[in-house]
Amino acid sequence: MFTGIIDEMGRIAEIRHLVDAVELRVECAQTIADVKLGDSIAVDGVCLTVTAFDAQSFTALVSAETLRRTSLGERVAGDWVNLENPVSLSKQLGGHMVLGHVDGTAEVECVTDDGECQMWQYKADAQLLKFLVWKGSVSIDGISLTVVDVATERFSVTIIPKTLHATNMQHKKVGDKVNIEVDIIGKYVWRFMHPDEEMTLGGTLTQA
Repeated sequence: MFTGIIDEMGRIAEIRHLVDAVELRVECAQTIADVKLGDSIAVDGVCLTVTAFDAQSFTALVSAETLRRTSLGERVAGDWVNLENPVSLSKQLGGHMVLGHVDGTAEVECVTDDGECQMWQYKADAQLLKFLVWKGSVSIDGISLTVVDVATERFSVTIIPKTLHATNMQHKKVGDKVNIEVDIIGKYVWRFMHPDEEMTLGGTLTQA
């Protein structure tokens, strides 16, 4: 589990395309200080397993399902990504409960100044938006943020200067895709209230 408070930005050093999968090597500093094989690291909000590492980078495999569900398949070498180590019992929970299990993607629709901050508006699928609530939590590329407004086709969040400078949002532009993980509590409540509804965004369910 993660908190949505980014530890640092890393840079994709190498992308190796496999059969229905991708292997990423990410350069970073503090994120791998105490890493071990098999540990989890959130990369742009996606929980990935460390398969190899050295003093300056770690490697992780991105599965076919993750490529379908997230924006990692569109990343190229040189791209900046948000990194976070899993929460520990001694770590302050400064954001909200983030699993690193991305629900889908949204698109940056517009960015406007809002005093000292910025208002970021995203276009998203209705299957994601139904889980968002006014002043609720959402993870965008692994960043814990508060929903300002939510409508039928879009939602918005406020970005403070500290968040902009500490994350890869500073490199994003209109039209870019971002990874979205909605609040896990909201998903469980929805499932309880709608037990017969499929919860998928073009997933892999097949008829028996």
